[in-house]
Amino acid sequence: MSADRLTMSRRPLGLLGAGAALVALGGATAQAQSIDDVLTRKKLQVGILVDLPPFGISTGANKYEGYDVDVATLMAKYMGVELELVPVTGPNRIPYLLTNKVDVLVATFGITPERARQVMFAIPYSSIDIGVLAPKSTKLAGAEDLKPLKVGVARASTQDTAITAAAPAGTRIMRFDDDATAAQAILSGQIDAIGVNNITAKQIIDMNPAGNYETKMVLRHQPNGITLRRGQADLHQWVNTFVYYIKNNGELDAICRKWLGNPLPELPVF
Repeated sequence: MSADRLTMSRRPLGLLGAGAALVALGGATAQAQSIDDVLTRKKLQVGILVDLPPFGISTGANKYEGYDVDVATLMAKYMGVELELVPVTGPNRIPYLLTNKVDVLVATFGITPERARQVMFAIPYSSIDIGVLAPKSTKLAGAEDLKPLKVGVARASTQDTAITAAAPAGTRIMRFDDDATAAQAILSGQIDAIGVNNITAKQIIDMNPAGNYETKMVLRHQPNGITLRRGQADLHQWVNTFVYYIKNNGELDAICRKWLGNPLPELPVF
């Protein structure tokens, strides 16, 4: 990796509904390793992203909505317990899980072998595409054209991983704390292109039609999985059963149509 690849500090911008909901919560501690633990406590603590509409959105006063929120709500319903939603960020998702601040993550978390060294994934419940967005005037026919550009990504995201793997040595990859600040960077002209998922790409295009942005290439198809700590085998089995069940009874399709406007795509299983 070239020394030119840069790390950018976060700027407090309010794009894409991030708001103040990204303040880390330090009080709650979760210990649930099994279904019995959750049932005994009568509460399921779920980590969610709240800066990625329509998967997670803060509506103020510790209230949230979105695709992931609806899935978490269904989980608690089928368990017959109270739901506590805990906002997380992209970089702190795994630390929150591993330090027992949440029982599970429903946080648009892409399934990768690298992440599976630290956590366990349930079978996918959603998917997004990871690509590169830039103005139409930008020459960007393939990954080799990234080298002269300043390319922004959200730090520790799957778009960070995808861009890092695809970009030629010497590409200036500028890492921001979240999708919102990376998106603001391209809107303000601070970067030339952005590694982004298809949901955020559409929001950027819709927010600034005059920018003439377009998706230049798709780098990865990303299935997302509900995420658990290693060793939560009993809870993992329940979550897999839950996802399988709501896929087959139409409830997950209804959530997908509600928030994404499309039927549930075919999702891989493992």
